[in-house]
Amino acid sequence: MPDQQPTVARTLLKKGQPETDTWALSRDTEALPEARPAIVPLALWLEAEADSALAPWLPSDTALDGELAEKLASAPRIAIDFPAFTDGRGYTLARMLRERFGYQGEIRAIGDVLVDQLYYMSRCGFDALALRDDQLLEDAQRALGAFSVSYQPGVDTHEALFERRLREGNHS
Repeated sequence: MPDQQPTVARTLLKKGQPETDTWALSRDTEALPEARPAIVPLALWLEAEADSALAPWLPSDTALDGELAEKLASAPRIAIDFPAFTDGRGYTLARMLRERFGYQGEIRAIGDVLVDQLYYMSRCGFDALALRDDQLLEDAQRALGAFSVSYQPGVDTHEALFERRLREGNHS
């Protein structure tokens, strides 16, 4: 594989607000980058787990079990890669990290991240969103606030809309 220089996401939203991204993203699967702090492939991070200036990125096909989740608990952040916007497996990984394994750190979406996906990503547990280069920050912020009510439960709201209405006594 050719040497791939680490890159820094040009546009990052963290909890809905623009933030300067100080973490380089390396997609090189053979060697750790010199730049720190850096987000690196999971296998490289596991080899250098004690380095607090490194964080893992998970491919969308990662088999997340209790053993891996225990190792990931020490990561300052976890990036989840979306190789294509049509690949929804990253949503499941984020939700499992938050709900099943109680991960409290930053979960960042990387890769083919489009404005249309952001609201749903935030409902699944992503709190940092590295947009694809052709996506506009202003559109992304607008998309995060596009919906005021959610029908389904999520990481942010654990009840479905019909359950909330029943609990609140709104039967109309």
